[in-house]
Amino acid sequence: MLKKNNTITGGTDTLIGKGSSAEGKLECQTNLRIEGKFYGDIECGGQVVIGETGEALSNIKGSDIVVAGKVIGDITSQGRLTITGSGQVEGTVNVAKLVIVEGGLLNGSAQMEKTSPSVLSVKEKSSKKAAQPEAG
Repeated sequence: MLKKNNTITGGTDTLIGKGSSAEGKLECQTNLRIEGKFYGDIECGGQVVIGETGEALSNIKGSDIVVAGKVIGDITSQGRLTITGSGQVEGTVNVAKLVIVEGGLLNGSAQMEKTSPSVLSVKEKSSKKAAQPEAG
């Protein structure tokens, strides 16, 4: 549904159902669930779920990604990647948080980076330590 200024107000999730296949570039602002097969790039502003029957030969970018099926390609997320017990990922993973449930497979490389800079400089750390009273 679009407002007058062409912004999405309440979206419907995108679904590629079991028994379906699609290829190309998929861009969506809402959540995406794949239970069928998809070949191509995926860029999603919402959560991406590759269901147990889903297969994606894709490079995937999404806010949070759950893989219960099979993904061959690179995955990038500022949020969390969860590989369930039935999930398989082959490729390079660059995410903020990574969860692999027992039985889940990751064949490739993984890089994790913090999303918020909460690291204090050495100078700030030493001034905070100096300001603390000693126990006595």
